[in-house]
Amino acid sequence: MQLLECGRFQLDLTQPMIMGILNVTPDSFSDGGRFNTLDSALQRAESMLADGAAILDIGGESTRPGAPEVSVQQELDRVMPVLEKLKEIGAPLSLDTRRTAVMRAALQLGAVDLINDVSALEDEGAVEAVTASNVALCLMHKQGNPDTMQQAPAYQDVVEEVGQYLLRRVELCRAAGITDARLLIDPGFGFGKTLEHNLQLLAGLRRIEAISRLPVLVGLSRKSMLGAITGEAVPAERLGASLAVALLSLQQGARIVRVHDVKASHQALQVWRAMQAYAG
Repeated sequence: MQLLECGRFQLDLTQPMIMGILNVTPDSFSDGGRFNTLDSALQRAESMLADGAAILDIGGESTRPGAPEVSVQQELDRVMPVLEKLKEIGAPLSLDTRRTAVMRAALQLGAVDLINDVSALEDEGAVEAVTASNVALCLMHKQGNPDTMQQAPAYQDVVEEVGQYLLRRVELCRAAGITDARLLIDPGFGFGKTLEHNLQLLAGLRRIEAISRLPVLVGLSRKSMLGAITGEAVPAERLGASLAVALLSLQQGARIVRVHDVKASHQALQVWRAMQAYAG
């Protein structure tokens, strides 16, 4: 059994699971503005849990390519009321943030079980802020910042470089006293990567996992790489491509799949699990 110590919960990662995306922002690339009121966020959360999400990931800052930076106070104003509202929903709550101040506020509230950080705890004081807590941590790779990261991403060996960066961040956490049972890694699809880089990372997920020896979380849902492959310009119309790439990531060893379309993704996962069980 592969357990993730996730705040108030223990998650068995022996079987892959779904993380449902709850963006409480006006400008996220796919669903910005749809769930940025308390009532709509609560309804969306309940719907995703009913549809098969095991974790809810709440974000108050868009980190899409080209996104402008929001202030810490803006992010707090967006996420804190939602976390308070969802605190007793009965499922792990993940906070998608790269700001130490936002992490500290959520931890003090006692409503977060996982910190999902696109900057892998690089913000000043972030490692110290989370070390004494019991939350799980997802460390993600990105090259550059959201406003510039897609201008000219370059690597010699993207799989090795991403894997080694994540290992360095993991070792920093280990040195601070954070156990492996609390850690996840994310190669950061689309965060300073070309389409070719993203495909190389997808094919190399097991290699990345082997470098740090930690479970892999992937976020590929509706992303522009899928639009580049299929020609579909509208993110919400990339369901088929999102399901395909989710299943491919599972074949490559991913343990958590972060998605917008929970119900369809859960059905795909059920079929994948059934086939895995049948194949032994």
